[in-house]
Amino acid sequence: MNATPPKIKRRPILWSCAAIVAVLLIVAAYIVFGPHPTDFASGKRVALAAYSAADPTGVPAELKSASQVERGEYLTRAADCVVCHTAKDGTPFAGGRAFVLPFGTIYSTNITPDTDTGIGSYSDTNFLDAMHKGIGRGNIKLYPAMPYASYTYMSDADALAIKAYLFTLKPLHAPAPQNTLSFPFNQRSLMSLWSAFFNPDRRYEPNVERSPEWNRGAYLAEAMAHCGECHTPRNLAFALNNRQKFAGAVQAGWRAYNITADHASGVGSWSDADLAHYLSVGHADGRGTAAGPMGEAVDESLSYLKASDVAAIVTYLRTVPGIATSDLPEPKQSTAPTLFADQAASSDAHGKAVYEGACAGCHGWTGVSPVIPFATLTGTRGVNDPTANNVAQVIIGGGQRHVGPDSNNMPAFGSTYTDAEIASVANYVTARFGVKGSDLTAAKVAKLRSEE
Repeated sequence: MNATPPKIKRRPILWSCAAIVAVLLIVAAYIVFGPHPTDFASGKRVALAAYSAADPTGVPAELKSASQVERGEYLTRAADCVVCHTAKDGTPFAGGRAFVLPFGTIYSTNITPDTDTGIGSYSDTNFLDAMHKGIGRGNIKLYPAMPYASYTYMSDADALAIKAYLFTLKPLHAPAPQNTLSFPFNQRSLMSLWSAFFNPDRRYEPNVERSPEWNRGAYLAEAMAHCGECHTPRNLAFALNNRQKFAGAVQAGWRAYNITADHASGVGSWSDADLAHYLSVGHADGRGTAAGPMGEAVDESLSYLKASDVAAIVTYLRTVPGIATSDLPEPKQSTAPTLFADQAASSDAHGKAVYEGACAGCHGWTGVSPVIPFATLTGTRGVNDPTANNVAQVIIGGGQRHVGPDSNNMPAFGSTYTDAEIASVANYVTARFGVKGSDLTAAKVAKLRSEE
């Protein structure tokens, strides 16, 4: 006689599956529905039209009576448009700059008023859709390498002033190179889904419990200069993770450092004067000199801002909560010992030889430059970064800085030295002038070259 098979207890299994799904949904919601850029600040936010204090949008008081085109030129600088839309050694605004991503390469587009390859046929509505929604003319979905998730906070008036200025430029026929993205990232239609989750598509709302200067700084840092696009880590969907706001990230092969109020790994120990001078000039004594993408942002954007706007950004930055970056020690402020007490050389004698032949003349043996303050290494974040990421990048590509009439250039040694030699001298520099020596390898240097 056959035994009756036992009944399967399905209900506990179903409850377990439901619990797992619920947990996954909660985790997904935590990732997707993160805070907006200024949500860290307590206080009531209102629509711009309902804000009774000084308007935080537009241009500073000195330019209020300027024409729309003149205002647009200032705002184009504030939004840092030229850096991304200019290829290396290319014509400004003609596009073609490569952005190397983990899943391929994207090229910026031409934003001169050429009607074929540029934005010459864009209506005001087309332009606002691109800036706020990431939708180009013809309903083309834009990749968020164009920071429309930040520009979405820009007022319509400011966006259209930028358009007015761009339309005064000489039209240039310059088709963008073909993007080389892997599947599924090459499917533009997916950008609609990304935008639905990560682009709020709303304009800046002032915080009535913060000062007018704070609101102006927030508008400049978030809607215009889009600081978070480089300095804020990204989540699994490559959107900004504002729970780690301004805590630092790696972009285009460079490390954008922590700019929160943390004293050791951020800018909490910097004075207001330090921050203002760094933003305006790209250098602060005892803090370092901007290079790479930050150097470009200073040279082409921040250095053109009025002092009141720079001060407003500083005011805003001061309120961003401190977040510690575990692998970044507080920079060493003391100078290096004399050459005869060089302990760093014992760990990398070849790096010392390269430094002596190519670097010491400008940077000195103590870390204090005998030539120009821009070349001083003591106290800089880069030489105190145990990854030596940015040290290697500066050695590879040099440091071409142009602020106003002044020019300070460090030669590029990428074609002069091998990957192994660059790794060696970078390790020597961090060991001699920083808190902890790096262990950079030739393979890592080769990877950095490919990401530049």
